[in-house]
Amino acid sequence: MSKAVQAWHRHYGIIPNEQSTNVLCLAAIELYNEGYRSLDEIAAMLISTYVGQEATRVNAPTSAAVH
Repeated sequence: MSKAVQAWHRHYGIIPNEQSTNVLCLAAIELYNEGYRSLDEIAAMLISTYVGQEATRVNAPTSAAVH
């Protein structure tokens, strides 16, 4: 899962920080619990769900609230 989080940071060109890493790790665990198993699946879901650093802010709207 940490590799999926690293892939998200690389995709958006963002230097990893504690806040974004924590949010994305929790999201990766949730995705795993929902049945996503491969690195590629989890990374793709993180990238498409959390678009940019703004999406990892604690008070940022969830994807469910946006869609």
